[in-house]
Amino acid sequence: MWLFMKKSFLSIVDKGDPSGKTLLVHASLTGDIGLVFPDAEVQMGAGSEYCYRARIDREQVVDAIADSIRNIDYSNFKSAVSDPDRHDAYLNVWSTMYDFQSNHK
Repeated sequence: MWLFMKKSFLSIVDKGDPSGKTLLVHASLTGDIGLVFPDAEVQMGAGSEYCYRARIDREQVVDAIADSIRNIDYSNFKSAVSDPDRHDAYLNVWSTMYDFQSNHK
């Protein structure tokens, strides 16, 4: 799952935990995991296409995502992203998906 938030972009996957109790949370930018999971032990350069990763309890991930949904305070997501570089990156994703939608009506 890709999760785009105002100040954080995360990739969340189920990878390598036989118990199924944790998820692997990836991020491209320093601090993105910590903004959502302040107690996470974040590893850098962990051998994937993302620079950062942390193994986090599945229920903690669920709670954090639910909290972020409960706290939505904007009527337009793109306008709520204050960092110009992040905004532009997100806009590129939005544009790609808009084109994809237009070609698959």
